Amino acid sequence: MSSPPTEKPAGPSRGRRRSGIGQVIVGYLLAAIFLAWVFHGIQFGRLFENVSRITWPLVALGLLFDTLAYFCAAVSWHFLLQPLGPISVIRTAQAVYASLFLNEVLPMRVGELARAYLVSGWLGSDILRVVPSMAIQRLFEGVWVAIGIGLTAIFVPLPRDIVRSADVLGLIVLAGAVFFVLYVVWRRRRPLPDPAIRTGPAGFRQRLGGHLRNLGHGFGDIGLTWKTALAFGVTFFLFAFQAICFWLLLTAYHIHLSFWAGAAVFLIIHFGTSLPNAPANIGAYQFFCVLGLQLFSVDKTLATGFSFVVFMLLTLPLLVIGFIALGQSGLSIGSLRQKLKKAALK
Repeated sequence: MSSPPTEKPAGPSRGRRRSGIGQVIVGYLLAAIFLAWVFHGIQFGRLFENVSRITWPLVALGLLFDTLAYFCAAVSWHFLLQPLGPISVIRTAQAVYASLFLNEVLPMRVGELARAYLVSGWLGSDILRVVPSMAIQRLFEGVWVAIGIGLTAIFVPLPRDIVRSADVLGLIVLAGAVFFVLYVVWRRRRPLPDPAIRTGPAGFRQRLGGHLRNLGHGFGDIGLTWKTALAFGVTFFLFAFQAICFWLLLTAYHIHLSFWAGAAVFLIIHFGTSLPNAPANIGAYQFFCVLGLQLFSVDKTLATGFSFVVFMLLTLPLLVIGFIALGQSGLSIGSLRQKLKKAALK
């Protein structure tokens, strides 16, 4: 008699797949909850009454600033990547816009992994050597967000929760900056050995150690140089241009708030949509936009209509530019998924 087939235990890949599906479901559930709150109590007959009155020259100017903002992100990343090898701003911009496109059409910010993969391929470097440059860029962004909230609070009253969140963010950013500086100083005194990754089950610890050394090399290679300082300075314009864009779109929609009030709403949206959720932040963007505008006594129906209009105005250019950027990279969404899975299993 043949023995009954034994059931194979769920491996790590199946566990990751289930976890990913669970995260996607949670993201869509949150989006539904956010949208239910946004639509609650509004006057649907007045929802888009301001669309016919939009000042389109201001919209065009705002979208120009938004495009320049993401180009500044590409320039900043370009400087941080220099220790890994020469790479043009055009390449980093292509990776940034391709990642934005993927974040718009796929959940859980898959685009962040994609841009790391694209750049690592162009540089001929391990993907883990690229990740530190992205982490440092996020650290710089956190510094400027904290500063921006502090400046905004001088000109307009902000809710206590936002101020407390800014204090927490400031502490996290300060801790990250201190860690980075101390690590760079320590690295100069005790250089890390080159990673030697073995394959097979017996080499798991060696592989893990190699991955960690790759990350360590990435942080140490960035260092404290004039290029790092330039990257930090350029990151300021990422948020400055986005805040200007948002205020211009508010004005174009005939919601007349001061620049600093508009900047406060923009920062609230940025805070609220910083965590992974549904594709393109649908639901979360509208929720935090309406919530922020109501803090400045904007009618909820007017705020809701604006939240959807500004969402479409800001999303469509990113979809077009990002789709072109991804196409020029020679990759499709399907092939990129396969390559990212292979990279994750190494």
